[in-house]
Amino acid sequence: MSDERHILLVSHTGRRDSIDAAVEVCDILHDAGLTPVMPFDEYADIRRAEASVGQVDILGVDVRPDEIEIVIVLGGDGTILRAAELARGTTAPIVGVNLGHVGFLAESERDGLAETVERALTGEYKVEERVALQVDVVVGNEIVYSSWALNEATVEKASRERMLEVVTEVDGRPLSSFGCDGVVFSTPTGSTAYSFSGGGPVVWPDVDAILMVPLSAHALFSRPIVVGPDRVLAVEVLRRTSGVGVLWCDGRRTHDLPPGARVEVRRSPEPVRVARIKDAAFADRLVAKFRLPVAGWRGPQRDDEDV
Repeated sequence: MSDERHILLVSHTGRRDSIDAAVEVCDILHDAGLTPVMPFDEYADIRRAEASVGQVDILGVDVRPDEIEIVIVLGGDGTILRAAELARGTTAPIVGVNLGHVGFLAESERDGLAETVERALTGEYKVEERVALQVDVVVGNEIVYSSWALNEATVEKASRERMLEVVTEVDGRPLSSFGCDGVVFSTPTGSTAYSFSGGGPVVWPDVDAILMVPLSAHALFSRPIVVGPDRVLAVEVLRRTSGVGVLWCDGRRTHDLPPGARVEVRRSPEPVRVARIKDAAFADRLVAKFRLPVAGWRGPQRDDEDV
């Protein structure tokens, strides 16, 4: 590995504010004596927008992925998921600056961009390892597709007008069968995303667990469940189903599921590394991102306060 430091910059180049932020980050890196690294398509988008980022190394051409020290992401959660895909198989942590709407995975907001980059350069961050999912599609006795997910893997119906008939399973034992719109398998990191919209619980990101959340299930028992990280969850698309299923991993990678297909989900042996710049409580992030009402809260009673 080269002794030169390589910082990967991933941005949402479909938005002008993200392009402007990318130019700012490149200026900071150049001032520090570093050459930014970018994916070629994003670099080309910035050039087409007539923005100048100076000298840039291209990921996979000038710099190998395993030479990346840290990944700086400018955008919303979708951009961070793309960055996690690019960093997969490396030890580089990801730090996100939110330029989207909610940005639950981001570490800071736009006004904290310069500070975030400076602290990334000086190594003033703590690395958290987040649970990721290993996802396998089995047809017959053969694994026909394998992928992974940071947020969630979702088995969904492919046709709006047709219900998906499935049976769920935990550790090789059947749990329940029902018709539904789909089933979400989520990590704690993804518990505030699709799983949350489907009625699943919010799980703190330092909890080792996997969630299974049915979507619009026609069943007496279709509650979300949370299992330990060493459990194996599965869903089978029943052969009697009138519809075809589709698997989505983080909304980015997809595979069709014919009747009889089986999706197995377990903890991936390779976690996703997230750089934490601030030591803020997760509860504070929930309140800020979801704009939760906390008026009237006083906190723990101190001995010198009147009751």
